[in-house]
Amino acid sequence: MNNHASASGTTLRIERRLPGPIERVAGGQAHCDWDHTKLSDEPTPEAWKSFDGMTTTGTITRVDPPRLLAYRTDMGAGEIEITFELKPDGDDVIFSITQAPVADAQGKASFAAGWHAYIDILEDRVRNVKPRAFWTNFSRLEKEYATRF
Repeated sequence: MNNHASASGTTLRIERRLPGPIERVAGGQAHCDWDHTKLSDEPTPEAWKSFDGMTTTGTITRVDPPRLLAYRTDMGAGEIEITFELKPDGDDVIFSITQAPVADAQGKASFAAGWHAYIDILEDRVRNVKPRAFWTNFSRLEKEYATRF
């Protein structure tokens, strides 16, 4: 499995194999709080500080606990749908995020880097290791995805 996001048309998708079972990854409360100061020890760069503490709300469009949650929201560039899926795979679980529409290459690079960096931290926490530096990872990934899209 490739840890990188892929794009097909205006749809962005990223998958990651995490230690299972599904109940270890699913559960708890869902809250879209974009407070990056809680992700890692690294301070938020000036260019992104306006997003710290941002909260988004949306309308749930599909739910199949604990396997699927999808909702529509507006993150400042028009309405999008974000889908989170969990699929058992032996002792592990495949975690997927799909977002659509994402029309332009810059948006794809930024969202892909963001989702990738968030999943990296989720994986670190599920594996009980110190979360990597979010912004350093995001910046590297955004440059990498800019060449992919």
